[in-house]
Amino acid sequence: MSELEMQQRPNDDPISTSETSDQMKNRAKIKKMQKRRKSLNVPEFACFRSKHDDHTVESRSGGGGNFDMVSDHAGERRVPTHLIVTVNGINGSAENWRYAAKQFVKRYPHDVIVHCSKCNISTSTFDGVDEMGVRLANEVSSVVGCYPGLTKISFVAHSLGGLIARYAIAILYVRDPISNFSCKNGDSKMNGTGVLPPEDKLKGKIAGLEPINFITSASPHLGSRWHGQVPMFHGINSLEKMASQLSWMLRRTGKHLFLTDCDDGKPPLLLRMVKDSEDLPFISALQSFRRHVAYANAHHDHLVGWRTSSLRRKSELPKRQNLKRHEKYPHVVNVESEKTSGPQQDGPLEASADGSRSIDIEEEMLRGLTKVGWERIDVKNHWINSDGADVILHMVDNFLL
Repeated sequence: MSELEMQQRPNDDPISTSETSDQMKNRAKIKKMQKRRKSLNVPEFACFRSKHDDHTVESRSGGGGNFDMVSDHAGERRVPTHLIVTVNGINGSAENWRYAAKQFVKRYPHDVIVHCSKCNISTSTFDGVDEMGVRLANEVSSVVGCYPGLTKISFVAHSLGGLIARYAIAILYVRDPISNFSCKNGDSKMNGTGVLPPEDKLKGKIAGLEPINFITSASPHLGSRWHGQVPMFHGINSLEKMASQLSWMLRRTGKHLFLTDCDDGKPPLLLRMVKDSEDLPFISALQSFRRHVAYANAHHDHLVGWRTSSLRRKSELPKRQNLKRHEKYPHVVNVESEKTSGPQQDGPLEASADGSRSIDIEEEMLRGLTKVGWERIDVKNHWINSDGADVILHMVDNFLL
């Protein structure tokens, strides 16, 4: 029950006419703020909007805005074992993922539970990637505890949510050198030999579950600081510099995105997140997933650039004239199968005599993150009318159970 509703309960003590007038003024202010907040929201795929589908039921937990989507027929056959955690972007909420959650459950009714996370919503998304990552890790741990039949976990994140999820999985990661991971068909990878393949010996678990899919959509993996990473600045150096100086307006999140944070003299957080550190195993956690997918807007995304969301160098971007609409998924214009980066120097950044760095920080971030094999899906959505239901359909159809 909202604070306004509580104020208007009939059993409350009588209130004066002046108080009623104040309440009306407050209601008008609230509506005005909500309208303004809606106009400032980051553009999202329209397919995240709520629609009604048969054979699904949502089980709300807590009342803080999150919900778990499960099939109402799941109990007739078997208990779902695969947890999908969705993570919203800046100034977003769990509601952003309602449509997608229903599509996952509709397609895999006896296999998945979709938890739309609620711990980082609205202005709390300005608290910083690390703080939000801790909150998400705590929430995931609580959800896993509510479903004892779970064995697998996947993350699907939008925009800033991709960075939050990367931080959270580093907290939840536990190395498990002797786990017997199951194949897609449910058979043991040992295949009767009693020996795990070398690539699995160093894998681990996330929140005690087998990590399967790590999917991001329009996530600024390389931050928003340089080289046209925020398209609305058109690569104009003076505008990018001004935006960097004003990053404090988004509080700690802004500092992290523009790499202006230097907590205790440490490198920027996003740079630290491309390798394992003494504190958290960022890359080991990411590598533990069997599949990594980066959906990126090739056109019309004014806030997150194509390169930062697709984890590519400028020279690696597909030629725009080669982008062709998929017959089944009209907004998908390019699909690149999983691949890691080619051989690159792997040394740390070195300071030159004038104090600048000889290798770009962006390049170091790319080197770290592309040690993991990524599938890259380029999409073309219109910013003003971004109807991307087919993009969600592509996610669902290619999801690894």
